[in-house]
Amino acid sequence: MMLFSDLLNGQKILPIIQTSSVEEGVQIAKAMQEGGLNLVEVVLRSEASLAALSAIKDQVPGLLVGAGTVTDSDVLQQAIDAGADFIVTPAISTRLLDALSCCKIPVLPGVSNTADILLAKEFGFTQMKFFPANLSGGAAFIKGVATVFPTISFCPTGGINAENRQDYLALNNVLAVGGTWVCQPQWLENKQWQHISQACKEANS
Repeated sequence: MMLFSDLLNGQKILPIIQTSSVEEGVQIAKAMQEGGLNLVEVVLRSEASLAALSAIKDQVPGLLVGAGTVTDSDVLQQAIDAGADFIVTPAISTRLLDALSCCKIPVLPGVSNTADILLAKEFGFTQMKFFPANLSGGAAFIKGVATVFPTISFCPTGGINAENRQDYLALNNVLAVGGTWVCQPQWLENKQWQHISQACKEANS
């Protein structure tokens, strides 16, 4: 099975696209690609999210697009049908892990504690999303579980920004960090796409 890390290709950040407009989603994705990124996550938190994901796949060639906020098997199938290149969940359950374990594309199941990590590991997952990172122990937690779960790697998200991202990236069991700081609301409101591109360049340096 292909892993999430196989898609990163050296990328250090998993930028999150949250939009209620297909057109805006495409513009954000183009700006992120212009900033040197080859992989983004579209969170499924609005009625336009799936359509935005499909439009990005169609209009931004070469960009890998994942679906985030996948919480059940129905949403999982919708994301796959929309063309998602990988799947990210905010949390796990045995029912969701059953569905995810049959998925043909890379998956980052969401964990927030040691019980979650062990459960996901029992289903065969070795790469996980750590969320919400800032409320679940942060970089200190990830460092602390490294010897307990030596085969597990994380992509932490939640409360990560330009100031603290290196605290996470310095850890050997961190694949990349996820975040929204490279796409500030005021930039979207003012259509300042170049600000997004610049922030992505800096975040991935």
